[in-house]
Amino acid sequence: MISEDVKRLSDSERIERIADHYKSIIELLGEDPSREGLLKTPMRAAKAMWYITSGYRSEANTTLSQAMFEHEGSKVVMVRDIEFYSMCEHHILPFFGHISIAYVPGGKIVGLSKLARTVDICARKLQVQERLTGEVAKVVADTLGAKGVLVICEAEHLCMKMRGVEKQLSLTETIEYTGIFEEDGELRRDTIQALKR
Repeated sequence: MISEDVKRLSDSERIERIADHYKSIIELLGEDPSREGLLKTPMRAAKAMWYITSGYRSEANTTLSQAMFEHEGSKVVMVRDIEFYSMCEHHILPFFGHISIAYVPGGKIVGLSKLARTVDICARKLQVQERLTGEVAKVVADTLGAKGVLVICEAEHLCMKMRGVEKQLSLTETIEYTGIFEEDGELRRDTIQALKR
């Protein structure tokens, strides 16, 4: 739960506070935050983190609904390999990869760039890959009223590469599906094959 004190802060005040914390972290790591190379690092890091977590300050369903159009024709709409960058909520280290989305329209389609923006909004917060995949599927299904949605997410996690088990070639894949993709196994298999092509 976010405290009322934090809610009352402006964006610039929050960024200033984040920069103060970064300065403290640099000191606790054993570095001098006042040396030339690190002098502006706390503010740069704070602004970067603010941008990387902009998903907390955006609504994916609002973005998606801004470019919806009536359409009855398509059986399946697919957009493959939408790149994303996110931050692991367990270690606050990046994970990144591609998300592919397929949906069966329920009378509405959406501008393709809005699917990419939806991925960005869902990814730009402290996340786990499993939740990210599910959030994208839910937003597309709920906002478009799609008959079914299938999302595949493939990602590399720096928390597995830079620390811990240090497995450099590891790749994690998650799949989420709703509606007709749950009911029709053949359609699901064909769509997964097409998205992985």
